[in-house]
Amino acid sequence: MVVWERPEPPDRPVPAALSRDRIVRAAIPLADADGLEAVSLRKVAAALGVGPMRLYGYIGTKDELLDLMVDAVHAEIRPTGDGRREVLHSLADATRQAAHRHEWFADLIGGRPQLGPHALAVGEAVLAAMGDADLEVTVPAVAAVNAYVIGAVRREIAERRAERATGMDLRQWQAASGPYLKRTLATGRYPALAAVVRDGPHLDADRTFRIGLGFLLDGIEARLAD
Repeated sequence: MVVWERPEPPDRPVPAALSRDRIVRAAIPLADADGLEAVSLRKVAAALGVGPMRLYGYIGTKDELLDLMVDAVHAEIRPTGDGRREVLHSLADATRQAAHRHEWFADLIGGRPQLGPHALAVGEAVLAAMGDADLEVTVPAVAAVNAYVIGAVRREIAERRAERATGMDLRQWQAASGPYLKRTLATGRYPALAAVVRDGPHLDADRTFRIGLGFLLDGIEARLAD
């Protein structure tokens, strides 16, 4: 039986009342502060002031805890809008913002479908907004938006992590790498890349995300209009 269907044990107010919701709300700040490596049933129990064995009545494994955490973050994703393009844009933006608030979230999405109630509610809202469009187009369209967002936020978060690891932000890294890149491009072996470096747009993460999303949504609209 999946964790969302398994009944919780009766409440025991002494020494501390517990619930899956309380456990998840204690685990998420640990992950936000120090990553998924900081999340264990022992550490969560310590944050709640209870013994680790108390948690096993509510959560059987760490994987179940991670599933519950991912679903809790899905509660922060509320696609809105009057049409399918607006809802897909809202889905992408809200998912990206959630991943920025919870970096670990990006590490756990993108595999098998999430089956928690909040994740299912997100999927229901998006698919309902697609109206009577052909499911042969709708399903891949929503999957394409999700794949775009996951790829974009993982790249952005990888940059954040690199900055923390090296102590250099992107501009500092570019400045440090500049002499090597200039020498390499001067060989003439990479003319297309040289043109991009010399004349191409140098966009920040927000503009890069929004422009790319616009390209994707334009393509989806064109396909749905066929």
